[in-house]
Amino acid sequence: MNLANKLTLSRIFMIPFFVFFLLKGTTTDMIVAGVIFIIASLTDFLDGYIARSRNLVTKFGKFMDPLADKLLVMSAFVCLVELQIVPSWIVIVILAREFIVSIFRAIAASEGIVIAAGKLGKYKTVTQMIAIILLCFSNFPFEAWSIPMDQIFLYLCAILTILSGIDYMVKNKQVLKEPN
Repeated sequence: MNLANKLTLSRIFMIPFFVFFLLKGTTTDMIVAGVIFIIASLTDFLDGYIARSRNLVTKFGKFMDPLADKLLVMSAFVCLVELQIVPSWIVIVILAREFIVSIFRAIAASEGIVIAAGKLGKYKTVTQMIAIILLCFSNFPFEAWSIPMDQIFLYLCAILTILSGIDYMVKNKQVLKEPN
């Protein structure tokens, strides 16, 4: 197992610890959860960088990396709904988009078509991660100036989730066309 894949697995192994601290819900525990989330998010950047720069891209990594990302982000959002910090409708929108895109990719793969992630999808992921971090840190440092940056990023990620899902389907609509 190469270093990139080990980093991907470490992200998955961090999820239970992240969830444990996040669901405890105290300010200190939320900060610990936020730090774990930041570390896990950094492994996402690092594993991809290492895999590409050292030519260590594997089928295992292609499968596990996006799965680890989705497990981490979805775990965070579900817990934040449980804590009544995030409205459930936003998480439903995010989950629906992820299911739609995953099924779309599976259909494309069955046809031998590889669909790369688009820019909007990458922006969506970054805004989701920033929103989760800000929510874990109770909007620090922006709460000092009464700027609801956590909410701004939360709604921005909801908008980008919808737009990136539409963009993804429009750009890849040929996947659903029946052969003549």
